[in-house]
Amino acid sequence: MSVFTTVSETELTAWLGDYSLGQLLELQGIASGVENTNYFVTTSNGRFVLTLFERLAADELPFYLNLMAHLARHGIPCPSPVANRRNQFLGELNGKPACIVSRLSGKSTTTPNLAQCAAVGAMLGQMHLAGQSFSQVMPNPRSGTWRAATAPQVRPFLDTGLAALLDSEVALHARQDWASLPQGVIHADLFRDNVLLEENRVGGLIDFYFACSDALLYDVAITVNDWCMNADGTLDAPRTQALLRAYHAVRPLLDGEHTAWPLMLRAAALRFWLSRLFDMYLPRDGELTHAHDPRHFERILKNHIATVQAVWL
Repeated sequence: MSVFTTVSETELTAWLGDYSLGQLLELQGIASGVENTNYFVTTSNGRFVLTLFERLAADELPFYLNLMAHLARHGIPCPSPVANRRNQFLGELNGKPACIVSRLSGKSTTTPNLAQCAAVGAMLGQMHLAGQSFSQVMPNPRSGTWRAATAPQVRPFLDTGLAALLDSEVALHARQDWASLPQGVIHADLFRDNVLLEENRVGGLIDFYFACSDALLYDVAITVNDWCMNADGTLDAPRTQALLRAYHAVRPLLDGEHTAWPLMLRAAALRFWLSRLFDMYLPRDGELTHAHDPRHFERILKNHIATVQAVWL
């Protein structure tokens, strides 16, 4: 179970004394957490999720918590942070920054159908529109600066061909300027396991702790690269079309975004290939995550290079 900081019922009861959430009824560790410690919490007032942050520091968290609160107020089904009696979203529990948020309905899927892809596309568009009125800004920590700094660290672990591929892609995207494309708050990690579905309806978007400010199209590319991908790393045309059409119906894509789309798919694939290479070969001391196979996004990137993708609308 991925509970890295243990919390007892006695400890949580004392912590909840600073909240108006009623009596603690049940505390259950969540096995799927990979970056933080998460518990399901049931009180006499409802169902919640408790998170203890294992990597992010307290001063890094207000952006994410304020963003979730903002999106929830604007009708986006995302975790809504609960404020304590001092009107603060963030507290401390067992030496770790901690918050408690509303628990959403639904479950993730590994095999999305056309209707589910369309629902995710529409919800992503709604989230991008709702984020336009969010005033805080978080520069993307996985930007070109990060790529340029990280690639030399993983290059020694790659064979000649892969090293050349990495170098050429990093150089290619360093020459791109997406500043003229629509910008705003993006989720930046809207994979299938971060969306809760109730049949073909989105019940919740979760795990906003990679959210940042960047080109909105980049978020679409990240999402398509997971939701619409075949096992061999090629895009599934019907699912891609369903997601993009539904997104476009909410936030119409501009001509400049159509032009940028093929390279944006490659940039999104590069970001996760590079981060997975780093996690596999250079794990940090006390690393909590299980390294994902970087070859998955290597295949996706190679396929995007071989087949220039158009925006299928």
